[in-house]
Amino acid sequence: MQFTLATLLSVLAATATAHTTVYSVYVNGVDQGDGRNTYIRSPPNNNPVKDVTSSSIRCNVNNRVVPNWVSAKAGDTLTFEWYHDARGDEIIASSHKGPVMVYIGTEDGSAWTKIAAEGLSGGVWAVDKLIANKGKHTATIPSSLKPGNYLFRAEIIGLHEAETNYNTNSARGAQFYPSCSQITITSGGSTSPPGGNTFPGTYTATDPGILFNLYSNPTSYPIPGGAVWSG
Repeated sequence: MQFTLATLLSVLAATATAHTTVYSVYVNGVDQGDGRNTYIRSPPNNNPVKDVTSSSIRCNVNNRVVPNWVSAKAGDTLTFEWYHDARGDEIIASSHKGPVMVYIGTEDGSAWTKIAAEGLSGGVWAVDKLIANKGKHTATIPSSLKPGNYLFRAEIIGLHEAETNYNTNSARGAQFYPSCSQITITSGGSTSPPGGNTFPGTYTATDPGILFNLYSNPTSYPIPGGAVWSG
């Protein structure tokens, strides 16, 4: 009996720390290589952000300009590859169900526009799809996007502890995994993203998609952050 309990606790501990961050970006299916701290503003570890009022909600902790920019064109696809401890591993704990989103932001990170979002569809969460796809999630750059330097903010929200408000119990609450990649759009249209989102600012701890009971057998999910801009 003691062995069974110890084993269970071990599994629970491993699951609790099965966090995630972005390893690389693909442009039209072409891997741009290990982007950590080169073109991705990588955090020092894969832990989540939980306080939506913190500046870390923007690009995770340790947000700063890194030396390289990936080149892409408007209309191209960007695939973000997530990982846990090693490339191609379990990606994120299967218990960490929730949405996967992509925002495009100004170079200084002052304004953001959502360009892709997946939540819950037919009983399947976006995180389930991400795990099945070996950590890869793809978004299309709007074809009308004006050339320039942009931040692309990929984000997962883990809802496994989100039935309780973080401000009420800091040991629980939704878990946010934002990651910002530096992308130069070399050619495209003439349209600037409309903005409308700020980080911090867009999310509140009591938004319906952030204070959310994953264990109530939901059939739908209100993805936070407003509508997707198609360009």
